[in-house]
Amino acid sequence: MRRARALPATPAVLLARVTRRLQRARLHYGHGTERARDDAAALIWHALRLPLRPTAARLARPATRVQQALLEALIRRRIAERVPVVYLTRRCWFAGLQMYVDERVLIPRSPLAELIERGFAPWIEARRVRRIADLGTGSGCIAIACARALPRARVDALDISHDALAVAQRNIRRHRLQQRVRARQSDHFSALPEHSYDIIVSNPPYVGQREMRELPPEYRHEPVLALSAGADGLDSVRVILRDAARYLRPGGILVVEVGDTESLVRERFPGLPFTWLDFSRGGGGVFLLTREQLRAVAGKRN
Repeated sequence: MRRARALPATPAVLLARVTRRLQRARLHYGHGTERARDDAAALIWHALRLPLRPTAARLARPATRVQQALLEALIRRRIAERVPVVYLTRRCWFAGLQMYVDERVLIPRSPLAELIERGFAPWIEARRVRRIADLGTGSGCIAIACARALPRARVDALDISHDALAVAQRNIRRHRLQQRVRARQSDHFSALPEHSYDIIVSNPPYVGQREMRELPPEYRHEPVLALSAGADGLDSVRVILRDAARYLRPGGILVVEVGDTESLVRERFPGLPFTWLDFSRGGGGVFLLTREQLRAVAGKRN
């Protein structure tokens, strides 16, 4: 009996094969990709060096043996080591912008991208925004997206980690924003001038101790400093809520992502009139407060 001839290893054939393998492996998604097919496509495009939108002729071309060997090595690491695909390809997208990412920084996946693309409308007038601070910038993706969306603004990209700032600087150079985005080391607000910012935005660490122990293996590849925030996950959020008003200009806004700790934030800070934002592309756990709201609550405490 004659054996069936194997199909050429074109991107479409590989996509079906790799997707099936990843599905069987029962991996965790959410680090820049949402399902096995997304992971498979990212690995194939990387191994075959395909452009973002390849031509039909390019998609019909089978992968070489070298490319297939590279792809196989990537798949094995994704399955055996549970390495998120973004760390394998060193590439992801945020607010429509391509970013370099490695294990020194958190993988961008924030719903804040949607708000930034809208220029923070309707919460502030874009034309009046001159200064933005991004606390815990990591890869610099939020700071860079803010600079693109608000071309009149200068952005301070802040992080306590030297390693993270090195990645941020790489992305700032990649997007040619050295004149408007400045990477600075700072423990929260420690390196900032007071009363300077129209917008303070942050995706701080917000994972508690118990939740850290229960995270899927993929999270073990991300820097602990970017995830863990004390026993209840709110250590960083407390500092931001306590001090942000001092660094905002009149009419300025504070926007913070707290993810799954939203209910805990509501419980621990009942006096703050949070506005919880909705996103058409999914995601949540993002609150907004004005400088005036923060000052009013601080005044009552005093």
